[in-house]
Formats: sequence, structure tokens, C-alpha cells
Amino acid sequence: MPTPSVPEPAGPPPRLHVVLYQPEIAANVGAVGRTCVAIGAMLWLVRPLGFLIGDRQLKRAGLDYWEHLRWRVVDDLEEMAGCVGPDRCCWAFSTRAERAFTEAQYREGDALVFGPESRGLPGRLVEDRPDRAVRIPIRAEARSLNLSVSVAVGAFEAIRQIEAG
Repeated sequence: MPTPSVPEPAGPPPRLHVVLYQPEIAANVGAVGRTCVAIGAMLWLVRPLGFLIGDRQLKRAGLDYWEHLRWRVVDDLEEMAGCVGPDRCCWAFSTRAERAFTEAQYREGDALVFGPESRGLPGRLVEDRPDRAVRIPIRAEARSLNLSVSVAVGAFEAIRQIEAG
């Protein structure tokens, strides 16, 4: 059964698009949704999802922010890219990328794409566009950051750059 999507609320265009490719953990998505509300970003969830949208953990992590969230569920990244528009950059966040996320030049309306918690983005998304692949530098002992933490780090850097103009 397909996961329902909700109509996007009226208002100004989103400052950023945060894309979660095949997210697995409801609590992480709830926390990401809360970050999206805080920065004026739209959240895209790319199927399949590892939870139900009505999941109690999702709502609990998003608290009372969920009703203010602009979000949509799509079948694939191509559908999301078609909605965001061809003139927007899609930045793939991956531990396999060479370029640090702070070296990217983010613009209003860009999309930040993050992979599932257990495996990250497919290699093709990093290899096909290495100029659009970025990483958050961390020590090797950590392997990776929690998804919601990665989104917050990347999104707030993008917003910082956008506001600096």
C-alpha cells in the first residue's frame, strides 16, 4: 500500500529541500522534520520507507512541529528533481565523497540528499556527479554520523551561506 503524501502548504517557496532517500528509522525522520520546520525547508521522503507515516515514533520525534512541516513522499529521486526544478542543484551527502560540504556553494532552493541509515546513498549517486557529492569530515573511528545530525549540520551550513548572500 503506497504511503500517503500530503498537499504542500501554501506559502513562500522553501529555502531548501531536504531529501531522505529510503529512510529507515521513524525517529530520525521526525527529528529531520523538526529541523526542516526550523529552517524553512521542504522534506522529501523517497520510497521505500522503513516505517509507516503514522508511526508513533515519527510523530513523537517531530513533536508539535509536524503540522507545520512541508513534506512529500515520492517514488524516486527523478520525481523529486522534476518537482524541485532543473535549475536547482542536488547535493549528495556521502562518506565516500571527496569534497567537504563546506566547500560547496549552496543556493536558495537547492536540494540536500541523504541516504538510508544502514548503507548511505548508492555509489552511483556519488560517482555520477562527483562535483555534487559532499561529505561531512569526521574521524575514521566514528564511521558516520546519525542521519538527523548529518541533515542538521549540512542544512545549517547551506542556510548560513544563503543568508550571507
